Amino acid sequence: MLNSFQLRRAALITIAGALIAASSFPIHHADPTRYLNDVKTLAAPDMEGRGDGSKGLTRAEHLIEKRYKELHLDFAGVNGYAQPFSVITGAHLKSDNRCVVHNGDSKTDLKTSQDFVPFSFSSSAHVEAPLVFAGYGATADEFHYDDYANLDVNDKIVVVLRYEPTGFAQKSGNHGLTQHSQLISKAINARNHGAKAIVLVNGKLGDGEEDLLTRFGSVSGPENVGIVMLQVKNAVADGWFKSAGKSLKEVQDQLNSSTRPNSFVFPDSLHLSLDIDIETTRATVNNVLAWLPGQSDEYVIIGAHYDHLGRGNFDSLAPAQIGQIHPGADDNASGTAGVLELARILATQRGQLMRSILFMNFAGEELGLLGSAAWVKEPTRPLAKAVAMINMDMIGRIKDEKVYIGGVGTGSTFKPLLEEAQKEEPFKIEYSAGGYASSDHTSFVAKKIPVLFFFSGLHSDYHKPSDTWEKINAPSAAHLLDLVENVALQLATAEQPPSFQVVAEEKPAAGGGAGYGPYFGSIPDFGQTENGVKFSDVKPNSPAAKAGLKAGDVLVQFGDKLIMNLYDFTDALRRSKVGDVVEVKVLRDGQPMTMSVKLEQRK
Repeated sequence: MLNSFQLRRAALITIAGALIAASSFPIHHADPTRYLNDVKTLAAPDMEGRGDGSKGLTRAEHLIEKRYKELHLDFAGVNGYAQPFSVITGAHLKSDNRCVVHNGDSKTDLKTSQDFVPFSFSSSAHVEAPLVFAGYGATADEFHYDDYANLDVNDKIVVVLRYEPTGFAQKSGNHGLTQHSQLISKAINARNHGAKAIVLVNGKLGDGEEDLLTRFGSVSGPENVGIVMLQVKNAVADGWFKSAGKSLKEVQDQLNSSTRPNSFVFPDSLHLSLDIDIETTRATVNNVLAWLPGQSDEYVIIGAHYDHLGRGNFDSLAPAQIGQIHPGADDNASGTAGVLELARILATQRGQLMRSILFMNFAGEELGLLGSAAWVKEPTRPLAKAVAMINMDMIGRIKDEKVYIGGVGTGSTFKPLLEEAQKEEPFKIEYSAGGYASSDHTSFVAKKIPVLFFFSGLHSDYHKPSDTWEKINAPSAAHLLDLVENVALQLATAEQPPSFQVVAEEKPAAGGGAGYGPYFGSIPDFGQTENGVKFSDVKPNSPAAKAGLKAGDVLVQFGDKLIMNLYDFTDALRRSKVGDVVEVKVLRDGQPMTMSVKLEQRK
């Protein structure tokens, strides 16, 4: 007797056969056991969490290449199946970092990682300057609060407290911290006020809390925030406050009780000599690309990213477990195993399909969609011949038969194709029209290629060491692969390919300035890391589009603020208000242009 899953599977077989009857290409069903074995292998301890730049990622790359070679799929990379590109994997402290405290005739050489520690996004520089105290380092116009008011910090070293005044929570109407507590915000604000360096102090500690220095590399940020930034222990800062006749605790208590700035200049006898030397670590990683030739040079892309977090980094959602392997079984061994299984199934159709199929496995996704950005920047097949891109990211944890499919509005034929396929199949599908999300298909939407994004949803193991293979729902994932295969065959055999459609999103989403502050409407090019923010696209009907901004523009100034990177842009947006008309400067084909953008509400 068939169980309910088998009955539903039989229904899918029936509808799939009906859909492709005209092409005579039968569905060859995904094998759940083979699929799960691939997930197990990719999430095994010797893969080390497939961190970008790790030996584990190289092992995963070789596994994928070996599989494509066994299937006799053609090379589609630059070096065989591989397309190399460079990524920033982190930073490390060089040996000559110093912080020397000069107080009158005395000199104290602080110990790295015991008394002080730089932040990984700090500038590398020699700085010698006097000290000023700038409270929490916040300029919060919405709360009528500014630690820098009437305080000259130009060419000085600013000392600031961690977090923010306790009154901000009450004024903001919630009990969480605002953006002014974020370390990057403090650094950018100090830099914009002309400071040479910023020194962070923990200040008041909770019951049982230790005065710990932030672990180097544990806080995300740009490669270089444009100012020297470090942290010192409370005991070190206490001496500075005493030299000014004050107490660190009393000054902080006064700030919190009044929610009014209490900034001041330390005595002239006190200054710091800093030598900060940080080396950015880079690695060459590879996209892995294979080609199934069809009867024309048009092609359908089936892709997934194969990198993950390695042993955890600032993106880990289990910070206490950084250092442990984050296996990434669902994110995204599940999607990678899906591409391999579809390659196995479709390899039998070599030369028979109307269109070719390009199988793509991306590295660098966890660092900001870098692999897909590298490919669309230097494609190994003509972009104009790509008829659609299918992306699978986290397809292994299907629960209650619910599946999410994004990008449905980007292709003219997508909705009727999917609706027909859904008539008698078991999944409860939630569609979304737009093609922008935090995965690799976003890079293709920016190039006007229709996309479909298959996703089984977030869960409590996301970006944690607990994202392990035994939690994968292999039968349902294999069933979903049958549906993806069906869709891919339809796209590869249809008389007319889908045309790209611009989706005007009614609800602005994250991406236009990282989702903070008023709505701007640009899509950043995540491959651009400094010297401005390059737009890979501009959303239709957005403030940016209305002002005449276009894909390829590089934002270098927002109002009176210079924009060096995406963090600067985010900070500038946060400090703006809905309805503001902001003069922005962009470089278009290397030529400066100034435009006025009226910011709108983010809904």
